[in-house]
Amino acid sequence: MMTFKLSLQIALQKMTYGDCIFNDCNQQTINMKPEYTAEFRFYEELNDFLPPEQRKQTTRYCFSGHPGIKDPIEVFGVPHTEVELIIVNNQPVGFDYQLQAGDRVSVYPVFKSLDISPLPRLRETPWGNPRFILDVNLGKLAKRMRLLGFDCLYRNDYQDAEVVNIAVNDQRIVLTRDRRLLYIKYISHGYWVRAVDVESQINEVLHRFDLHNSIHPFVRCLVCNGVLAPVTKEDILDRLEPKTRLYYNVFHRCTDCQRIYWEGKHMEHMRQCIAGITTYRNRSCDVSNHFFNNDL
Repeated sequence: MMTFKLSLQIALQKMTYGDCIFNDCNQQTINMKPEYTAEFRFYEELNDFLPPEQRKQTTRYCFSGHPGIKDPIEVFGVPHTEVELIIVNNQPVGFDYQLQAGDRVSVYPVFKSLDISPLPRLRETPWGNPRFILDVNLGKLAKRMRLLGFDCLYRNDYQDAEVVNIAVNDQRIVLTRDRRLLYIKYISHGYWVRAVDVESQINEVLHRFDLHNSIHPFVRCLVCNGVLAPVTKEDILDRLEPKTRLYYNVFHRCTDCQRIYWEGKHMEHMRQCIAGITTYRNRSCDVSNHFFNNDL
């Protein structure tokens, strides 16, 4: 029953915020006559979520009552997880602020280099070593992040409610190509991946979460996300092909799915590729084929 309720709530929120983008006060919210107006301005990459005619300019918003500030922000199409700072009439506010007639609202994304810690925080900072859950559209990115050592859950049959439940219960950051998923109020930490190709996606995520110094490659299973542990050749001899027995002596085994990994001939190529990532260089390499050889 709880899963059904959560699924229904997710569907309703996605419908509500996904299609109600407007900035013309002649338009009206559903079943509600607008009484007041406020002005909104979105900065930097938050403009990615706006239609071209609303980007990098002040936009009027019409409303009735006194909605929480989070609601109109998401009406414009900007997920709350992308917002780091809200300024109303030159004062910082939280998501619990209720919009008033005539308010002037400035909305900012995550700051990369500016320390805003003295200001009120919209959410707690991410937990310790960040862990992620990726939606069904990001399978290649999941493998790439696992290659670099990051804890990333992924299945190609995840339902939205599953992603939300896992993110909340396991304190994971949601990565998604479906920005509407990030409107769900239960998700406190999430990011809409802008790029389409995996090379750009991995650099985008590393930069967004400042992960370059946290890279520890070749410690996770690319298939299931389990941790790799050393295993003696004798313990897995019956699982190895004849040439693998002959030419390789160092092996690792996934502690979850028991897949066997060893250093294949492409290891040096992969090390060069990872070195390129850590120095912000964008090199093309297919890690799904060139990582450790592995026994599937």
